Order: sequence, then structure tokens, then C-alpha cells
Amino acid sequence: MPNSAPADIDEYLAGLDPAKRAALQALRETIHDVVPDADETISYGMPGFRLGGEMVAGFSAASRHLGYYPHSGRVIDSVAAATPELLAGLTWSKGALRLPLDRPVPRALVQALIAERLADIAERREG
Repeated sequence: MPNSAPADIDEYLAGLDPAKRAALQALRETIHDVVPDADETISYGMPGFRLGGEMVAGFSAASRHLGYYPHSGRVIDSVAAATPELLAGLTWSKGALRLPLDRPVPRALVQALIAERLADIAERREG
């Protein structure tokens, strides 16, 4: 990737090798299927999706894996506790899920992560 932040997700993806580009384009399409009203953005130099002013998902390419970012430190652990089978074989930290390059991201996992993020936002807004 160039030193400057990409202007949009298309530019971000254009800078990747074909395998990473294809995998992230598929993830992009899944995110849009799950939250069709989300706006694409670049945040911290990475592709992201904003809904109602809140970041609900993001992704990036690393040297040996892809990253998914729920923009909340509790989302991944909550999904892992509720449906551990969705995260079987994956590794994560509080704010990032590491995805293999050679395996598509299951729609059910994206749905669960985004649903948990939306619940997190709603809970925070309710106080």
C-alpha cells in the first residue's frame, strides 16, 4: 500500500495482491448484504462501514492474514461466548479477528458480529 491513505475501498483493494483483493471484496459484499444501508468509509487507513454515524465493521489485509474489526472491544468475545462454533479455528484479540487468506468468511459469522455490534451501540445509547 502507498504511504497515503486510500481515498475509498476500491482504491484500498486495488493495492492488494489478487488473492487478498478477492477475499476482501467477498467480505465487503457480505457486509453490504448484512447491513445494506451502511456507508463505506476509510477510517485509520482501513476500509470501514458506518451505520447511523457509528462504525459497525472494518477490515484490512496483513501479510499472512486478513483482519476484521468490529469497532468494539466486547463484540468478538460476546460472539465467541454465544456461538463458539462460528469462531472455531480462528484467533482474535479484544478488537480484531484474524482470518485466514484461504477460507471465505462465513456469512453467519459476519451476521453475528454485526448483530452484536448493533446491540452494543443500542445498549450504549440507552445508557
